[in-house]
Amino acid sequence: MRWIRYEANGQPVYGIVEGDTVTEVRGDPFAGYEKTATRRPLSSVKLLVPVIPKTFYAAGLNYPEHVTEAAKKLGREPELPPYADIGYRANNALIAHGENIVIPKDAGELVQYEAELVAVIGKQAKYLSENDALSVVLGWTIGNDMSERTWQRSDRTLWRAKNSDTFKPMGPWIETDFDLDKAETTVKVNGDIADHFRTNNMVHGVAKFLSRMSQYLTLYPGDVVWMGTDGWPRNLKHGDTVEIEITGIGTLSNPVVREGR
Repeated sequence: MRWIRYEANGQPVYGIVEGDTVTEVRGDPFAGYEKTATRRPLSSVKLLVPVIPKTFYAAGLNYPEHVTEAAKKLGREPELPPYADIGYRANNALIAHGENIVIPKDAGELVQYEAELVAVIGKQAKYLSENDALSVVLGWTIGNDMSERTWQRSDRTLWRAKNSDTFKPMGPWIETDFDLDKAETTVKVNGDIADHFRTNNMVHGVAKFLSRMSQYLTLYPGDVVWMGTDGWPRNLKHGDTVEIEITGIGTLSNPVVREGR
């Protein structure tokens, strides 16, 4: 099933994508729903961020090549993280598929994408085993963890580097029927392939993260967990378009603009 959140008569609503058509529902995929008779062409609706999370979690340095390349840039030996440690991002930075990523006017030139698989939590849970962890996932979407690398080195809390307005595109929808083991992630900048990797080539997998998190944190419906990226992303500039495709989910695409241009 493919869930979208979109604008209808000035209000956010959920719908189910069926081919090229969206069927509007009363309610939502988290608390319960029923289909209505309202149907619209998918091409005619304005997509919104597929969920506004109660808590926005993000895994860092969770792919081997990304860890290695990051270490090289810093002149260090690569060290894979021994534990599934989670971090946080901010809802103010969320934007939908098709909306502009806006680079602040005083940002440097090292502004880069990070292509990430996103797990969307569907059930409240705590003390999950790894075997049970994926049972609380409603579905999956795509995230772009935009990062200003100069600020990332200097901002103690990453508040600008990772959380500036528009720095967290997410979408285009939530896909419930997804085979992680078969998935591949492809990033294109202006139509050219910039990165490609196996989506499940993680240091610590989704189940391990959710299980470990749930020993200390209650997971709630609508929470999102961004799972990190592989490779070493390229810089983005004013006028670029960045597309992230994950097999079985779809493509998240966003234009890039710089303030003052």
